[in-house]
Amino acid sequence: MICLAQVRFKYPAIQIHRHQVKKNINRQAISIFHNLLGMKNSCDNILFMDDIMKNIDDNDRNILKALQQDASLSLENLAAQLSLSTNACWRRVKRLEADGIIARRVAIVEPEAVGLGMTAFVAVRTNDHSDKWLEKFAAAASSIDEVVEFYRMAGEVDYLLKLLVRDMADYDRVYKKLIKAVPLSDVSASFAMERIKYETAVPL
Repeated sequence: MICLAQVRFKYPAIQIHRHQVKKNINRQAISIFHNLLGMKNSCDNILFMDDIMKNIDDNDRNILKALQQDASLSLENLAAQLSLSTNACWRRVKRLEADGIIARRVAIVEPEAVGLGMTAFVAVRTNDHSDKWLEKFAAAASSIDEVVEFYRMAGEVDYLLKLLVRDMADYDRVYKKLIKAVPLSDVSASFAMERIKYETAVPL
């Protein structure tokens, strides 16, 4: 990841504001500038998490690996599995939660078991890169339960959404909600034929 400060140092010509970009610059260039100008917060978050990760040792990693596989483990079982005292294990878990490394503990539901047999990946392009547009689109997409993942992208596609829906008619219903929320220049969808790998645990 290149921080915005690094980009400015290496490429001084990029130090311009959005309103200074000439109208004859093509849409892809505008999108690149928008993404670069929006990288500062991401870089700040990465640097903050890097500081936290410096305090993570092997015992913490083993706790995280165990809880990612089974978050219902009792504290006693977790401590025994890792050869730690219960108190020491408890303190480590609480610290990992306080630092935001353990975000939450949830049950993972099998989509097909509850009738959500179709996975759609929706690529969105827009000609409006204003903060106001993004706030409105993000609020609309986040309010739709079928949108389970939502990303702002660099490159040809501006946003990528992952949807879990029942069937094509259900997808069409969600699609109409999205295009009604804000103006979009292009929306395209790809549908998963088979889920070959699905993993919620992050590599440590």
